Amino acid sequence: MGSVTEQHPSQRLKRLLGFLNGDPSNRALIGDAAEAAFDEQLFDLAAQLLEQYRALEPLPPTLANLSGLVALARQDYAAAAEVFERLRMQSPADAALKFNLAWSYAMMQEWQKALDQLDDDAVAASKRAPSLKVHVMHHLGQYDEALAAGAQLAERFPEDGALMGSLATLAMDADRADLARQYAQRGASSPEGATALGYVSLGDHDAPRSLELFDRAIAEQPDNARAWVGKGLGLLAEGKAEAGSQAIDHGAELFKDHLGSWIASGWAHFARGDYAQARRSFERAEALDANFSECHGGLAVIDLIDGRKAEAQRRCEIALRLDRKSFGGALAKVLLLSDAGRPELARKVRDMAFSTPVGQHGETLGQLLAMVSSKPGR
Repeated sequence: MGSVTEQHPSQRLKRLLGFLNGDPSNRALIGDAAEAAFDEQLFDLAAQLLEQYRALEPLPPTLANLSGLVALARQDYAAAAEVFERLRMQSPADAALKFNLAWSYAMMQEWQKALDQLDDDAVAASKRAPSLKVHVMHHLGQYDEALAAGAQLAERFPEDGALMGSLATLAMDADRADLARQYAQRGASSPEGATALGYVSLGDHDAPRSLELFDRAIAEQPDNARAWVGKGLGLLAEGKAEAGSQAIDHGAELFKDHLGSWIASGWAHFARGDYAQARRSFERAEALDANFSECHGGLAVIDLIDGRKAEAQRRCEIALRLDRKSFGGALAKVLLLSDAGRPELARKVRDMAFSTPVGQHGETLGQLLAMVSSKPGR
């Protein structure tokens, strides 16, 4: 069963394990020890004890359920789903089983299967269920349906900060800025709500407030990729290009396949004059989706700086054809029209780019970056 001493079990668990050493076939003792190990978050030990029980006879439903929870804790989501699927066949109305199965599917990115489990009973079975339902519908691209369902959930669970945070993120991606602000303010106590409110603060030109919110989210949830990217954007807005690019890169690596984060990374390195790294970030985004306009717009600007005017022209045309509102494409177009591909002019443009209004509603490049990088699909 491994080294019990190294895992620091409680005195109670030590006693149970001591009794079990003297009576290794005592199924009641094995079950009690497995439950105690799980409660103490000694998940590997719990799994070993359950295997010891399974070697004697099949697990009863309570211990089978425990094995599913252990698998979830060990991030073995396929094994967890297999357990909960089997138990659901035996107890189809069990709301907790439906939620646990939905969680397993969601962790495997089986979004539709997860949604199929999240009926009203399942949503009421766990504090995490309302926000999970919104996240699942969000990933399925069901923005309108998710906002409608979310409004009902917000009435049912008005104090659920995680739910409000997930709804704020959804509203941002649905371009519902006012609604995003409302939900973010209601969910600011949760990491996701604080992150959403941080992006709202970026849009309000309040970088210090955004950084405070992003830091709070990161303190509670160190792997919050969206918060790391937001922190980097806030640092960029304060003129701290090096620290900003480092934070954005960290967030982009956590996201892995998030287009907007790699675009933000490219512009962050552009802001600090590291054009080679900026090109690598834009190219990484292009590898994820060659039909995303901002990949081509960013590369067009870098091509101009590198003196590759013909390639920049081609990239600029592609960017604006894919999206006539592409700010990377628009910046490249301005540079092309002014023939500003020379290093001294590039530096001037770089210095101006993050403070000059370039968006259709007067947004700065930094604010537009915040809009793009906050969206998980982009």
